[in-house]
Amino acid sequence: DESSSSGSPILLFSKSPPLRLPRMPAKRVILLGSTGSIGTSALKVARDLPERMQIVGLAANSSADALVQQAIETGVKHVALTDAAAAAKAQAQLPDGVTLHTGTQGLIDLVNACEADMVLVAIVGTAGLAPALAAIERGMHLAVASKEILVMAGEAVTEAAKRKNVNLLPVDSEHYAIFQCLEGHRHSEVRRILLTASGGPFRQLPADQLPAVTVAQALKHPTWTMGRKITIDSATLFNKGLEMIEAKWLFDVPMDKIEVVVHPQSIVHSMVEFADNSVIAQLSHSDMCFPIQYAVTWPDRVPNNLRPLDFAKLAALHFEAPRVDDFPAINLARHAGTIGGTLPAVLNAANEVAVEAFLNGQLSFPGIWHTVERVMTAHQVIAHPTLEALIEADAWARRQAKG
Repeated sequence: DESSSSGSPILLFSKSPPLRLPRMPAKRVILLGSTGSIGTSALKVARDLPERMQIVGLAANSSADALVQQAIETGVKHVALTDAAAAAKAQAQLPDGVTLHTGTQGLIDLVNACEADMVLVAIVGTAGLAPALAAIERGMHLAVASKEILVMAGEAVTEAAKRKNVNLLPVDSEHYAIFQCLEGHRHSEVRRILLTASGGPFRQLPADQLPAVTVAQALKHPTWTMGRKITIDSATLFNKGLEMIEAKWLFDVPMDKIEVVVHPQSIVHSMVEFADNSVIAQLSHSDMCFPIQYAVTWPDRVPNNLRPLDFAKLAALHFEAPRVDDFPAINLARHAGTIGGTLPAVLNAANEVAVEAFLNGQLSFPGIWHTVERVMTAHQVIAHPTLEALIEADAWARRQAKG
């Protein structure tokens, strides 16, 4: 096996055929974040491919009514709501025989209560880390849509997955694309990973106008319909910075081999350049059902009802370099991913606080990355941190970002 000195990747670069997941009538999936955009797309995949995907557990934060309807539709026996008021509302509406788990501990309890083959983590922020680690310990494969768990604790998560022989399957459209481009190739053959970015709503906005950006403007993404936090991250390019760190852990590549290219059409979802200067890309329409389906059916490809590309009608595809001087998030993330230790967790936590402050009208748009840079500069990095040290670094960064 030709792998890097840091250890063999979990999923790729093997000379032998890929490990096939256990074949069952349908893969049993716990869906963490079921009422968000990723969660609703996952439920659509389950409806379209019932012979391949069975939902056995659902979790949300505060969307009680939506979760109850999903529980009725799927027939699950276990659900979770982290918000106490929402949980109290849902308890009175859930069908008999459905157990409701509550609070942040409820996410872990849900994972431990269900018999499942896979957990799809689609919770925004760091709340998905503890249930993800619980799933790994139970031998459940992980479909990762919440990039924060690998940004914050990539070393701990990947080491646990290797120890338990668990697969980490990417659901982000970019990492799903890279995963496909890398299959069948050796680690030593990779020259660069090229993450594509839409550029967000301010791709062409002059830098001197960025301080005047409003929340409403920042929430108008040109391509995707997403939650508020991830939409702001796309506007600042912090989303792409977090994806760079995620790619480092998923594909076992150093940060200097990961680059970003702006592609406004969002048809090419990412690319890999190899040692012979050839490039392999993955293309499809912008629909999260594509990566969700592949994570569930991998290594098989299964027909579906999703819209195919019509190259005769496809508009021109444009590529350009990101404006890293005007949008420093990419360079901040590259620095955090290169230094490692607790610094990526600090970057992520400070960004979460800064985004919330911007959404609440307490911080300017450029203030988001100024806050992150200030907190990162003040941090004393701990190399190879324990999970407890990561949690403390996360809490410290949140306090600093609010100061």
